Amino acid sequence: MTVSATATIDAAAPAFPIPAGVFAQEVTEVQHYTDRLFRFRMTRPDGFRFRSGEFVMIGLPNAEKPVYRAYSIASPAWDEELEFFSIKVPDGPLTEHLQKVQPGDTVLMRKKSTGTLVADALLPGKRLYLFSTGTGIAPFASVARDPDIYEKFETVVITHTCRTEAELAYGRELVDNILSDELMREFAGGKLLLHSTATREGAAKGERVTTLIETGKLFEDLGLPPLDPETDRAMICGSMDMLKETASLMERFGLVEGSNSSPGTYVVERAFVD
Repeated sequence: MTVSATATIDAAAPAFPIPAGVFAQEVTEVQHYTDRLFRFRMTRPDGFRFRSGEFVMIGLPNAEKPVYRAYSIASPAWDEELEFFSIKVPDGPLTEHLQKVQPGDTVLMRKKSTGTLVADALLPGKRLYLFSTGTGIAPFASVARDPDIYEKFETVVITHTCRTEAELAYGRELVDNILSDELMREFAGGKLLLHSTATREGAAKGERVTTLIETGKLFEDLGLPPLDPETDRAMICGSMDMLKETASLMERFGLVEGSNSSPGTYVVERAFVD
């Protein structure tokens, strides 16, 4: 065995014992989009079930008491692996270390998934809007890859707002892959729409999604009518300010917040990473 191979194995090995009651999964793929964003995939625990759009608590075996944060599962419920899309925070208790993972490394995951960004929390409708900023698109990467969502809605719209063009890459890649996949295209073809805006630069430079909703430009761009509580449903995921502003706009249009126990016409996810 070479010295470099030994070093790789040592680096991938857990530094502390795996805590009881959690899954310890192997990283299978890592992709960095910018100095602020990356995604990774890992093995899926045997028997682990979740609904597309839910989140889990994940951490690393790098301390006696690992730090866990809520991460939306970006892969659909049918996927054999689990995917996550994450921001990089230099001094973040978890992301400072998580951004350095490589294939073969171990990631910890608590066994229960939960969340409100699920179809079960919405009343039946015609169109589904998935409003996201930054890594808030992660749960919608799961929802948009679930064939069942296209059985429930005639149109599914993902809106993704970031600061720069490069930060929009994950969403564009996601939709391209869905529409180029032979099986998914049967469900999503002609139904899935993406509206991307970068607020600071590039050809996609535009307004924040809240401004686009308020002015009606979003609906003009998409060729769709304004929000109607009789036909339209929405899921919202992003920064705290974005959540508050977008939820307020939904209420102004007559939509009512729902939950798993009481379905409504829009839902919000309030779980965040560091």
